[in-house]
Amino acid sequence: MVSTTAHITGFGSALPECVGQDVLWEGFFARHFAGAEAAGRVFRSARVRRRHTAVNPLVEDVSTWSTGARMRRYAQEAPPLGVGAVAAALADSGLAAEDVGLLAVASCTGYTTPGLDLRVTAELGMPPDVQRLLIGHMGCHAAIPGLGAVADFVSSRDRAAVLLCLELTSLHLQPATESLDQAVAHSLFSDAAAAVVVQPGPRNGGLAVVDIAALTDPAGADHMTWNVTDLGFRMGLSPRVPDVLSRHVAPMITELLARHGLTTADVDAWAVHPGGPRILEAVRGGLTLPDAALAESRHVLAEHGNCSSATVLLVLSALRTACRPRAGRYGVAMAFGPGLTLYAALVHAT
Repeated sequence: MVSTTAHITGFGSALPECVGQDVLWEGFFARHFAGAEAAGRVFRSARVRRRHTAVNPLVEDVSTWSTGARMRRYAQEAPPLGVGAVAAALADSGLAAEDVGLLAVASCTGYTTPGLDLRVTAELGMPPDVQRLLIGHMGCHAAIPGLGAVADFVSSRDRAAVLLCLELTSLHLQPATESLDQAVAHSLFSDAAAAVVVQPGPRNGGLAVVDIAALTDPAGADHMTWNVTDLGFRMGLSPRVPDVLSRHVAPMITELLARHGLTTADVDAWAVHPGGPRILEAVRGGLTLPDAALAESRHVLAEHGNCSSATVLLVLSALRTACRPRAGRYGVAMAFGPGLTLYAALVHAT
């Protein structure tokens, strides 16, 4: 068996229409959440300036659409974004589409068969023997186990792979309600496609995937939910999520780093999934990080919102633009989702 180090060598993204948070509130959500007195405060405190929407509620109110109608729209909107993100990542890495051995697709916001994975491979001219993997309905943390699966393929097969995370949360606008948890969800979530190319190493200028860690707290299983209903997928968010994260994040990350003789002082870059301002503060406090350590995570939240599984890849890309982690240094990417689950990846800049 071949065993080699997997390196992230290219990033790409594709984003639908951009709309300002204030415009969305004033033009639609103020009416939509008229029965929830605190909804305006929720939107203002989300720390989101603008979001991307494949389905703009200022133009189309899909809150009463059936799940079937939403899935048909997903099949229409998702492929061009997926093709754009993967093509950009391939170009960034210098890899040709015909050299890809595996395409893994993570998405929890839409399903169709033949799926997005087949549409992307065919459109870009990947070889007919390319392997395909769908990582479905894991939620916001799916990029990290997806990266782990792709890295394992690259290491064991000595072939390049691509991970695509694509989420269209705007398709799942829920009917008007007085429920504050729905106001929280609709104040944060956004649409994006993000992709990374992973190749066998060594690769100068890449990010070696060193290790993956996971921790699930079953006691928090009802804190974060994503349920299929007759009217799309409905998010459930408990205000207790940050408290659970703050309790678990330090022991988990300490153990991950210790496996490699490292501590938080050795980490030069933190790519933390910005599930919301309280999530970021819980992680920062739990790990006793300086404010500047999460600057890119806050920037992605402000400029893109929470794009579910695609978000942590956008943060990693922003860190790469900022030249972090520096050559020879380590970085940690982490994301959180239903379960309640924490996932983290340790990477090394080469």
